[in-house]
Amino acid sequence: MDTQPVDIHDWLAVIRAEYHEIPGLSLTKPQVQRLWGLDDVTCRTALEALEATKFLRRTADNRYVRERA
Repeated sequence: MDTQPVDIHDWLAVIRAEYHEIPGLSLTKPQVQRLWGLDDVTCRTALEALEATKFLRRTADNRYVRERA
């Protein structure tokens, strides 16, 4: 039975949950792709959405970290 997320909203929930669960998580785009097995388009779309909603921010060295509340 395949339980992988099927759409972008599912992936956003998975990524948010991981960042909530691991305070201080700091990943590059390639690391995000490898960790969740995402293709380039899905990864880029998810990261852009999470940046747009101010959940994540990209650092000067292109790492994605939780936005401070």
